[in-house]
Amino acid sequence: MNMEKEGKAFADKTLLVLSGKGGVGKSTVAVNLAVALAEKLRVGLLDADLHGPNVPKLLGVEHVRPGVKEGKLQPVVAPYNVRVVSMGFLLPQRDSALIWRGPLKMKALRQLLEEVEWGRLDLLVVDLPPGTGDEPLSVAQILRGTDGALIVTTPQELARLDASKAISFARKVGAKRIGVVENMSSLVCPHCGREIDLFGKGGGEALAREMGVEFLGNLPLVPAVVGASDRGVPAVTLE
Repeated sequence: MNMEKEGKAFADKTLLVLSGKGGVGKSTVAVNLAVALAEKLRVGLLDADLHGPNVPKLLGVEHVRPGVKEGKLQPVVAPYNVRVVSMGFLLPQRDSALIWRGPLKMKALRQLLEEVEWGRLDLLVVDLPPGTGDEPLSVAQILRGTDGALIVTTPQELARLDASKAISFARKVGAKRIGVVENMSSLVCPHCGREIDLFGKGGGEALAREMGVEFLGNLPLVPAVVGASDRGVPAVTLE
């Protein structure tokens, strides 16, 4: 699928963060990656998950409303110097359901990319909705492909199966580099520090090997990190 002639450049580099299924911690990984890279780069973060826009909560800015200047939406600058755009900022209430058909969602995604004053960005990280449907494809088309794709999975066989489809999607939209991260690889006991393989072991690495892509590492499930995320504090900022 050739996308080189479509869309426009929003940043020097773009990175799609995607998963084959929900509940694997994709948004948490996207947020922490963006915050870590923002220490040295100018980073934008687009929350393209219209139905589950969790990025504002994960960054502790869910009560902020973006401004508008000369008809352009102004990204919310999170405390960690990440420029954030999310449908979550625009809903009337945090628990409001977005009940839109496909064409309206496609229009919204285009607006969230093209009608935003991003400024100069070194990297735009895009937190895609789970799966490989219309929304991820539309974002890839607007971006005219992507420099990289990060696939987030967990060790279970079902998650691996869905993640393999996400890898195939990334290839079809022309991602130049594709990597896999295995999230929730183990549970770290808060009392003794022992790691417990709740969901199996090694599934993400095996998937990367089978699909011929890079395996980037394991992320254990740490209760303190979960609590920090609930408070809007990215794990990479913890000491």
